Amino acid sequence: MTPDSSSLPQTPHRRYNPLTDEWVLVSARRTERPWQGAEEDARAQVLPGHDPDCYLCPGATRANGEVNPRYDGTFVFTNDYEALLPDSPGETFRSGLFRAEPQAGTCRVVCFSPRHDVHLGGMAHKDVRRVIDTWSEETEKLGSSYQWVQIFENRGEMMGASNPHPHGQIWAGDALPVVASREDASQQKHFDEHGSPLLADYAADELGGPREVAANDDWLVVVPFWAIWPFETLLMPRHPTPRLSDLDDDQKDSLADVLQALITVYDRLFECDFPYSMGWHGAPFTNRRTDHWKVHAHFYPPLLRSAAVRKFMVGYELLAEAQRDITAEEAARRLRDLTR
Repeated sequence: MTPDSSSLPQTPHRRYNPLTDEWVLVSARRTERPWQGAEEDARAQVLPGHDPDCYLCPGATRANGEVNPRYDGTFVFTNDYEALLPDSPGETFRSGLFRAEPQAGTCRVVCFSPRHDVHLGGMAHKDVRRVIDTWSEETEKLGSSYQWVQIFENRGEMMGASNPHPHGQIWAGDALPVVASREDASQQKHFDEHGSPLLADYAADELGGPREVAANDDWLVVVPFWAIWPFETLLMPRHPTPRLSDLDDDQKDSLADVLQALITVYDRLFECDFPYSMGWHGAPFTNRRTDHWKVHAHFYPPLLRSAAVRKFMVGYELLAEAQRDITAEEAARRLRDLTR
């Protein structure tokens, strides 16, 4: 049952994130202030179907001299400039306050499509499903060697994407990263205290409520109660599923539906190629329990007022705690209205 949040103040207040055990400051009137700051360009680009100078297109020669195959679906390869290496020499170092340890892993690039001019929201349903299959297969494959598998996509120059070709990345490592460790601890604590997954209880409370953006039989999209970014969303399964590799065919099909719906709504909001960083969090590997986990995706888009004005995490956000400029309920309402 959705709790009544109508009594929440429109004046500044803090909200708690039980998933990471953190707080966010909500300052709902900040968007009313005059804006004379930087403006950026997130308008839709007109791209060719194939770019001979794009190192991700079929048949292209990459920076390391390797030639891409003439692929016709998804294409996965090891990043030519890996942030993690399978063989990372060195030993753990400790001396007083100074600590370091080696980190082994791998980084892969996933080309979503051979076409240069599409994106997940505009691809054919079968092609989005093929991307989901690839994510699932890579999760299972890399999970046999590494503790954490991080699937993510940076969309748009504003989010640091170095190439407009539709693609994402997968980094896998033998250590549990900071955010993953916090989510793991919080979900385990909740399960031990309540006997049910934290995100299962949360999804049940949000379904049909003021922060819901979209839903189908298998998936729910909300602007989380504790959202930091203006139009941040959380995509959760409505059934017990610890990892992407645990999804059945029906869940994958309905995930393709909801992914396309969400990205389409994002693009409609400011009539632009909506930039974001998105990523999947699922249960860690290497003999860890999974009963407390539900796989989920975070979408972190930076735009605040328009296609040209973004939210900056500076000043108070860097030095004190996260702060947002509109309520989660207002953001969800604006996104939800665009689904109709």
